Amino acid sequence: MGKYTAHVAVLASAVGISLAAWGATALVGGDEQAAASATGGAPRPGVPAQRAEEPVRPAKPTVRVPVGIAHAAEAGGRAVNITIDDGPDPRWTPQMLDVLKQHDVKAVFCMIGPQAKRHPELVKRVVAEGHRLCDHTMTHDTAMDRKSVAYQERQILDARKMIEEAAGGVEVQYYRAPGGAFTPDSRKIAATAGMRPLGWNVDTKDFERPGAAAIVATVKNELPNGPTILFHDGGGDRSQSVAALREVLPWLKEQGRTFSFPVRTAPDTP
Repeated sequence: MGKYTAHVAVLASAVGISLAAWGATALVGGDEQAAASATGGAPRPGVPAQRAEEPVRPAKPTVRVPVGIAHAAEAGGRAVNITIDDGPDPRWTPQMLDVLKQHDVKAVFCMIGPQAKRHPELVKRVVAEGHRLCDHTMTHDTAMDRKSVAYQERQILDARKMIEEAAGGVEVQYYRAPGGAFTPDSRKIAATAGMRPLGWNVDTKDFERPGAAAIVATVKNELPNGPTILFHDGGGDRSQSVAALREVLPWLKEQGRTFSFPVRTAPDTP
């Protein structure tokens, strides 16, 4: 027995624990489960649950948000909300961002968790340019409203974690169910995590690629339905979406429209 080990043994004996238990609790930067195993019980208080070098964890919710599905604009009046789903995509998201920047418009990007993890540089660009993040689940399962609560929770919270880690810890502020497949449980899961459930009023149908002119016409025809407009930057060829957005933004300004974000903490309005 070396001098250090003998010294530890004396100290351990003085406080009435075994040398093995002393060694488990004295692990420097060690694993919590290893400490628990060595002592034959639950992890001891004060043993770190994670290593300092682990990736940044998702931000904790900073505000309480309602479970109601948001449609209204924070700015009220004639403001509209631009929302963009299914990315980030390395080809189309940068083009969408370029168009938004050209017209000085901010948007909400509803991201698929694994896509965000694959393209953290795009997530960081979205945040750096003043846009907001939205959780659009792990797999875009439009039938998740018919799945178990545990499944819905994994889809929502796993995606949130991936998006926030890709963003460097920036908070995801909204949750949009794929295809609008909300449930009371999914809305509660999202709101408890600080994400306001987010709907839409104008479905541009750009996902179906009907042509840029048709997408623009849909915006013009359906805008009386409400302020939140749905586009896509992922899930396939989005060249029509980019072209339509380039035409829609100046048209909206010509109509006296301003741009906002969807309400997050206030009750929605019809």
